[in-house]
Amino acid sequence: MAKMRKKSDLPEKPCQACGRPMVWRKSWAKTWDEVRYCSERCRRNRPTDVKPTLRP
Repeated sequence: MAKMRKKSDLPEKPCQACGRPMVWRKSWAKTWDEVRYCSERCRRNRPTDVKPTLRP
């Protein structure tokens, strides 16, 4: 069985829209480097000067 981790030990980064800290979630495990927004609301209301990068 895997060792339990404290929430404070998980990686975090700020949301690009609101600046709130986002803590790593298991559902983001495969795409953590691509996660930019903390919620769907922040993604929809993202700043207009930030353009999403397109993948080839």
